[in-house]
Amino acid sequence: MNVRYNGRKTKIENGLTVSQAFKEEIEKSKYEIVGCLYNNEYRNLETEIEEDAKIELIDISSKEGMKIYRRTLVYIMGKAFEKLYPKEKLTVEYQLGNAMFCKCDTLEITQEFIKNLKEKMQEIIDKNLKIEKIEMTRKQANEFYEMTDTSKGRLQYDFEENSIIYMYYCEKYYNYCYGVLANRTGVIQTFDVNKYDDGFLIRYPSSKKPTELAKFEETKKLAWALEEFEKIHAVLNVNTVYKLNKAIEENRIKDIIMLAEALHEKKIANIADDILKRKDVKMILIAGPSSSGKTTFAQRLGIQLKLNGLKPVTISVDNYFVERQDTPRDENGEYNFECIEAIDLELFNDHLVKLLKGEEIEIPEFDFHVGTKRYNGKKMKLEKDEILVIEGIHCLNDKLTSQISKNQKYKIYISALTVLNMDRYNRISTTDTRLVRRIVRDYQFRGYSALNTLNTWHKVTEGEVKNIFPFQEEADSIFNTSLIYELGALKKVAMPLLQEIDRDYKEYAEAQRLINMLKYFREIPNEYVPTNSLLKEFLGGGIFDLH
Repeated sequence: MNVRYNGRKTKIENGLTVSQAFKEEIEKSKYEIVGCLYNNEYRNLETEIEEDAKIELIDISSKEGMKIYRRTLVYIMGKAFEKLYPKEKLTVEYQLGNAMFCKCDTLEITQEFIKNLKEKMQEIIDKNLKIEKIEMTRKQANEFYEMTDTSKGRLQYDFEENSIIYMYYCEKYYNYCYGVLANRTGVIQTFDVNKYDDGFLIRYPSSKKPTELAKFEETKKLAWALEEFEKIHAVLNVNTVYKLNKAIEENRIKDIIMLAEALHEKKIANIADDILKRKDVKMILIAGPSSSGKTTFAQRLGIQLKLNGLKPVTISVDNYFVERQDTPRDENGEYNFECIEAIDLELFNDHLVKLLKGEEIEIPEFDFHVGTKRYNGKKMKLEKDEILVIEGIHCLNDKLTSQISKNQKYKIYISALTVLNMDRYNRISTTDTRLVRRIVRDYQFRGYSALNTLNTWHKVTEGEVKNIFPFQEEADSIFNTSLIYELGALKKVAMPLLQEIDRDYKEYAEAQRLINMLKYFREIPNEYVPTNSLLKEFLGGGIFDLH
């Protein structure tokens, strides 16, 4: 057969799988090959090759390769756990750095538990067992789950009766996963299991250093924010997609939405109260990754500050870029507007110091067309009852406001820290939630297609890793902008945009991955979303003038 492999034509025998056809390439690869891009779709290596297929192998030095590695590791952990504790249940709760935090329902996590689990996982890995993708009907899957008292996934309940379910099977162990897994257990070479808080961490490498475990960096504030929302949603009994869909079916979703929105309002009010208590604070600094809802958050915080007798005044970091000829360049020789050196830090700090002293300044307006600051007579002075609010990617980095004393600053990190799980073993990535938000917003307000958003997303996330995430623990408060119901509300707009992406484009793979996630959600009408919700920043129709 004729196929295209890594961009060039080649001939292979009929009836071979990807792993058979490219056995030599897989064995010689510097890093473990865990999957493939097959006609621009993520696939398992046991995919049978058809005439004219276009194939690229995926190793663990790529982001998608590491996702497959991570899913496979969690699958192996589930198999080991069920073997050791067949009557117990656990949940993969959320991600902390390059680790998954897991908790058991009733079992106490001891050092002996950690030792047993790690040894059993290693035993499964050392056997290099085959992981097969098995086709079942929903009826067969339901019978299987009713037969076994298990904590495995229950995503199949959201399909129609005659739907086909794909389960992964390995040596008498079945489980469901809505993403691709590796075809054998032996691909896992680097991992660890550590006790953490009242649960444990399954640790794995990053795609940048795929053969070594980085030192685990404690993120206590982030973990606390995630745990707080996890507990609240467990009380609401909507911590999985299955339970969320049940709430929609049973017409309870409006109550869930009101409770989720009330939680946001309460948290924002608490932050405003905390700011008021700190008498020396003259400046609020807000930072967070793309599509976190920073603009709406700042507006809603402003309302709470006014209730506390403080008048928020904004100043834009975007007006303080250095002159174009002084802008740093990246490794490709292109202007790097995201690095902190692209900001005129000396002028920015000089103006901040003067404002805090009660002096008047003339604010520049940056002309992006010619790359220079212009002064058009716009003056600013900070009154005694006013407080500065600054939003930007570098706001948690003290280098941005180096001339301002720490007690005068209040830093807020915001992000959509998703705590809703697909089921006990399949979690929803925080990054995926933000990506769906961005796809919807880019289409609604910027005229960009989903193809364009997916094409540029890797650059956005690379900038966040460098400029935002390293400073998140510096924040005085962390605000979680995720809403338990949001993917159901975003689905109606997002799905058609993703379905427009043709298989000819490389972005088709990511589009299909997101479609495979969104298809489990029942739609929530736009009119159910309150007009002051953070979601309106993406869906439109909100009360704040944002676009």
